[in-house]
Amino acid sequence: MAGAPDAVSVRSTDHATPPRRAVWWPWFAWLAAFYAVWLGLQLSLGTWEQTKAHWPIAVAMALGSYVAGSTPMGGGTIGFPMLVLLFELPPGLGRNFALAIQSIGMTSATIFILCLRIPIEGRVILWSLPPAAMGLLVGTSILVPMLDDTIVKLIFACLWMSFAVLTWLRNRELCALRGRPELRGATARKVGLLVGLSGGITTALTGVGIDMILYSVLVLSFRCELVTAIASSVVLMASTSLMGVGLHLSLGDIQPEVFANWLAASPVVILGAPLGAYLVTLISRARTMWFVAFLCAFSFVWTLARVELGPTQIVFVIANLIVAGLIFSAMDRSGRARHDRVVR
Repeated sequence: MAGAPDAVSVRSTDHATPPRRAVWWPWFAWLAAFYAVWLGLQLSLGTWEQTKAHWPIAVAMALGSYVAGSTPMGGGTIGFPMLVLLFELPPGLGRNFALAIQSIGMTSATIFILCLRIPIEGRVILWSLPPAAMGLLVGTSILVPMLDDTIVKLIFACLWMSFAVLTWLRNRELCALRGRPELRGATARKVGLLVGLSGGITTALTGVGIDMILYSVLVLSFRCELVTAIASSVVLMASTSLMGVGLHLSLGDIQPEVFANWLAASPVVILGAPLGAYLVTLISRARTMWFVAFLCAFSFVWTLARVELGPTQIVFVIANLIVAGLIFSAMDRSGRARHDRVVR
């Protein structure tokens, strides 16, 4: 079975094989290049005062960037509700800011992860990128114009509430997982297509989502240890954010307010996300995920309190949570069955 082209082999992480030595120069080169460009923009555009005026988003993204690097939740998990719910800006602006800030923070975390040699599911990530690009195009060109702001806010809230429920129910078991799958052949292609297309559409609406989808598939369906699942989700979210920024730059709909917030927050997240990626290898995974579940639930309650809910919206929320629960349950059952076959 392990030698078959389409098999899923499992590599144990309990052995004492020492990790390969980290190579840090790419990350420091990335930092130097970013700060040089950021400083050049400030000097040439004269935006110092504007940047200082947006300090609240920089403070918020200090937490957001840690969440982005240490969990399967992009920095937009903090940035989107901060701008949309607290400052009452349009969801489109919150989405664009999430993509823009993640393109710095999660790219920084990705380079850090690769330098630190944290294992990732590389084949699945590569197979996810083309359908993610397609999902971004479909979501941006077709779905975004069709959906009103309230529905987009509720989609964001339901997405993260479903993740909070998953974490509350299964956190201890998932944090105890050891070993990581090595998805190959048709299995990697199928998983990549599913994650990329669904995650690309979700990310087109809210700026986040593909990372949580990949994480859920890896831990529920393939019983992947959390460090590898989180690192893989960070890498995929970074790549999708870069594609999303490129798409919206080509469309010319990056708002000036997005750029102002990006200037304020980007120097923070470029360091915060890698810090989170490193700390997740050291601190209690269970406590980190409990904390994230609390943030997700808080965002859900906050959203419901800030939007006008009629019968249609209430049914939409309930239906979303039920569907998410059924999907997670089906993935978990398939993962248990797969794990039992491997054990036998």
